[in-house]
Amino acid sequence: MSLISVKSLVKTFRQVKPRKGAFSSLRNLLFPEYTIKKALDQISFEIAEGELVGYIGPNGAGKSTTVKLLSGILTPDGGDVQVLGKCPWQHRQEVVRELGVVFGQKTQLWWDIPVIESFKLLRDIYRIPKRDYEQTLDLLITTLDLSHILHMPVRTLSLGQRMRSDIAASLIHSPKILFLDEPTIGLDAVSKLSVRDCIRKLNKEKKVTILLTTHDMDDIEALCKRVLILSEGRIFLDGTIQELRSSILPERWLVIDLAHKDDFIHKTEGFVLKQEGHRVWLSYNPEVTSTPKLIAEVTSAHAITDLFVENPPIEEIIAKFYKSANL
Repeated sequence: MSLISVKSLVKTFRQVKPRKGAFSSLRNLLFPEYTIKKALDQISFEIAEGELVGYIGPNGAGKSTTVKLLSGILTPDGGDVQVLGKCPWQHRQEVVRELGVVFGQKTQLWWDIPVIESFKLLRDIYRIPKRDYEQTLDLLITTLDLSHILHMPVRTLSLGQRMRSDIAASLIHSPKILFLDEPTIGLDAVSKLSVRDCIRKLNKEKKVTILLTTHDMDDIEALCKRVLILSEGRIFLDGTIQELRSSILPERWLVIDLAHKDDFIHKTEGFVLKQEGHRVWLSYNPEVTSTPKLIAEVTSAHAITDLFVENPPIEEIIAKFYKSANL
């Protein structure tokens, strides 16, 4: 069952065309000329119940615009959107009651009051029964480790603490769908792992359907089986991480630790990706060169202490995809 259905969605924005010369600012004010920018250009996709989908693309691709349309904040210029079987901008109150939205650079918490008071205000806004609120709050406090910050004003929280609190605030009404727009932006490594663990638990244990928008490819690889790649308002790829690897960058890396730092590059020309001290990375296509054959060649020519095979980082794949598609 599809909880989110998007068909031929179009969204454009008008931008004032800059002018040069004397009194240009006054002419722009009195007689503005506009250019039209297509933020979304006929995009279509569906997200089934319980899916965790990565929504990625360069800055200005249209990711945040999509989230705002799905939330009913914006209205489109064309196309059809159904969230839980309803149009989000026509039935906004009904739809947002089942949505949670987290924007990494914004907060829905009240700045000068304790975190727990923000939760109480949200309880009243969503008209959550007291028993349901208390059960959900206890679960969120445990899952997100919030017990020691509940009575701290939001303005005194660290970025990681505020982000965990914002995620809790978006879940206080037990939504069926969660939109996460850059939820780990600016977080340290420990906070990122905590937020990722929370997202994973929500999806697996509570069956919350999640759309994750981020520039952090580690988040995508750690959490998402399916990715949508967006650029210039169009979806260029919809598939699994493995399909993305296979179609864009089928190569593997053989990582070798040499017993002696010798001139490895000249002995294995055409395979060496980089070398740092005793460690060497060999890039090869397993469809052309078999892994056992390459390992046999390397071990016969060099004394090694260790070796292993790994996939290239997801950042390498995305960068190559953008380059090949001229994005």
